[in-house]
Amino acid sequence: MVQTKTTHASRIVSITMVLALTGLSVRAGAQSDTAGEPAGKQQVLAAIKEAMAKNQAALKTYTWTETTKISLKGEVKKQEQNQCQYGPDGKVQKTPIQNAADSQPPQQQSGGGGRRGGAVKNAIIEKKVDDMKEYMQKVGALVHDYVPPDRQKIQAAQAAGNVSVQPPSSGIATLTIKNYEKQGDAVTLGFDTAAKQLHSYNVNSYLGNDPKDDPVTLAVTFADLPDGTHYAQQTVVNAPAKKIEVDTTNSDYKKLGQ
Repeated sequence: MVQTKTTHASRIVSITMVLALTGLSVRAGAQSDTAGEPAGKQQVLAAIKEAMAKNQAALKTYTWTETTKISLKGEVKKQEQNQCQYGPDGKVQKTPIQNAADSQPPQQQSGGGGRRGGAVKNAIIEKKVDDMKEYMQKVGALVHDYVPPDRQKIQAAQAAGNVSVQPPSSGIATLTIKNYEKQGDAVTLGFDTAAKQLHSYNVNSYLGNDPKDDPVTLAVTFADLPDGTHYAQQTVVNAPAKKIEVDTTNSDYKKLGQ
């Protein structure tokens, strides 16, 4: 029996992946206006809220490959792959996939270092990754505050006048939510008015007590499967203060049982 495994990187990936796994493929629907609210804003909000259950059901019929790259100062320090699918509890289960690059023995180095030098280098890399663990856990907890989008938080922001919609440009309408979770943060959703689905999802937040303290950004781009199911093709979490980036791509979607 293959054992599932969750690492600190996978935890962040699990959180960011929830965008796709909670159904952010949206469709148009009639929605009466709230007093004082533009029709376009109400329609976009209604479409997003309505979609959060529909697409999730479709994604539960798939298995897919998740590839995560953890970079420090622009250099990839660790890469891991997981085979993913929904479990009976409705949560995503991940089974690690052996990475061919990771399974190769350390390369011989000139100057007599040999395998010992390669082992020392790998140990240093692992230590750097471990040193990032606590910080990345904090980043993961922050990301969890933003995904999946919370209906009550959206409604609260709307009632406070913190939701705005920019008219479509090249077919993409932009909905911006300010002070969504923290004072001074921003959540931006790109909505494809022709395809009636999310085009992008971006978050600008921070770990400290001030918007200038330890900023963290999240960017998600979406794609479609042949049957029209929407999924998060790429998710990038960036913590520039520590020069850490977690890049996740999802691919090789297959129907369960095939």
